[in-house]
Amino acid sequence: MPETDEVEPAIPIPPEPTGPTDVDLMRRIQDEDADALAVLYDRYNGIVKALILRVIHNETEADDLLQEVFMEIWNQARNFSAEKGKPLGWMVTLARRRAIDALRKRQAYNRAEERLQLEVEQQPEAWAQNVTEKEIQSGDTRLLMNKVINALPEAQRKTIELAFFYGMSQREIAANTNTPLGTVKTRLELGLKKIYDALKELKDEL
Repeated sequence: MPETDEVEPAIPIPPEPTGPTDVDLMRRIQDEDADALAVLYDRYNGIVKALILRVIHNETEADDLLQEVFMEIWNQARNFSAEKGKPLGWMVTLARRRAIDALRKRQAYNRAEERLQLEVEQQPEAWAQNVTEKEIQSGDTRLLMNKVINALPEAQRKTIELAFFYGMSQREIAANTNTPLGTVKTRLELGLKKIYDALKELKDEL
């Protein structure tokens, strides 16, 4: 995983631009001139995408991030100052930050997905029963668990119920609910976290 303080990757030196200078374009973008953004995109999208690819190594993600970077250039143009540096250097900083953030989110998601898969594989019905009995030593276990699950947003609640009480795999849930697999995984991940947090709070209250 790249460190934020590593040496900035070498950037190919672009040919001397014809037409308006980069600074001129940035000033026009600050005045909300969309045509100036289009010119800047045509001039540097290849360089920016190459930098993003060095970090995330995924063509599709790089294309998405490229669009996000230029939207950020548009939205943050007022923060650019020619006295502090050249437009390309400022753009590279935005792109690199976006790419590193995306990489960290992907790695965090992959770790969460691995933990979630392990939970599902370890007999979720038994997990749901045992964790409440161990963590909450008094009160009606079934009522407490129902209270926690019913407090979840409907989409997360339904996904949790299918996984934990009907024993469905993530792919089975996706097929049965006509929901993208990635969405199912996210709902399970968020639902599990809320259940753990809620059970901990209930335990502390008892």
